[in-house]
Amino acid sequence: MSALLLSGALAMAFTLFLTPIFIRLFKKLEWGQFIRDDGPKSHHAKRGTATMGGILIILATLFGYFVAMLATGSRASISALLVLFLMIGLGIVGFIDDFLKTRNQRSLGLGGWAKVAGQVIVASVFAFLAINFPNRVGEVPASMTISFIRDTPINFATLTNFGAVGVVAAYVLYLIWINFIVTATSNGVNVTDGLDGLAVGASILALGSYIIIGFWQSIQSCFSARIDPTNVYKCYDVRDPFDLAIVATAIVGALVGFLWWNTSPAQIFLGDTGSLALGGAVAGMAILSHTELLLILIGGLFVIEAGSVIVQRAYFKLTHGKRIFLMSPIHHHFELKGWAEITVVVRFWIVGGLLVAAGVGSFYLEWLAR
Repeated sequence: MSALLLSGALAMAFTLFLTPIFIRLFKKLEWGQFIRDDGPKSHHAKRGTATMGGILIILATLFGYFVAMLATGSRASISALLVLFLMIGLGIVGFIDDFLKTRNQRSLGLGGWAKVAGQVIVASVFAFLAINFPNRVGEVPASMTISFIRDTPINFATLTNFGAVGVVAAYVLYLIWINFIVTATSNGVNVTDGLDGLAVGASILALGSYIIIGFWQSIQSCFSARIDPTNVYKCYDVRDPFDLAIVATAIVGALVGFLWWNTSPAQIFLGDTGSLALGGAVAGMAILSHTELLLILIGGLFVIEAGSVIVQRAYFKLTHGKRIFLMSPIHHHFELKGWAEITVVVRFWIVGGLLVAAGVGSFYLEWLAR
């Protein structure tokens, strides 16, 4: 428990007290935000605001997690390291995108397909590693089964019973599934990052839910000596759930400290470095806690934001130029309708919080109902 609390406190202190130093450094390096010409006019005043704040969040998370583990004499688990790998890997993809924007002095960095290619490479390496490294009872971090609150009967591994072709098919489907979760989640957080504090606050809520889920799974782990024998049939077959909770706490702590400087009017932005990294962290938590489909509720605000972009583009093409929203993602629609930026952010946080509550509530109700 001390590692859980210490990781969050250290990460929060890092971003809360060191962010002003990084803001000055980023401005000196001319790492300033560029604004879409077709975006809301009120956003043009934000041009030049320090960006790539995701670097701070990644550094703060690593600092909080590893110092807490050292201070408590604990060892980092493979599950925790995998989440950090996915977070850092996608953060690097985002950094390349942000760096190209600042170097080329334009609001577009990596091309769409180049960014997706980077996400796929990182997600594929993560997927491969996640089904290796068995512990002493043969348990690996991820599962080849599609999960909701627990693993469902849909298991890609059953295809391995059909010879070499079945083995190939099983691993291909598993790879596609993990890539879909990772790219969809990271892009969902990315499009949500359009208003001061919006993506950061939403990520705090989403990742905060995995602190609760990881802590509860550790108490009710099938491999825990503390589990009540009368509840063995309710136990969770998840590897390293408490370590996942520690990592989630470190990220949330880093985000809380960062939000102090990112809230309206923001002095620093996440950039793609931060939004892609946070999407990777959320996806990694869902995959390794075996709650992949529950992510639809826990990351519900990201689903709505990404869905609004998809719907807008599809409708635009089908109707040859007509639009459903004044502008997508949907938070810009409400801005153009006259809502103040802070009003949009707080109301979207409320929506995201309600969806997270529904997700965590569903998780706990499933345990009660078993």
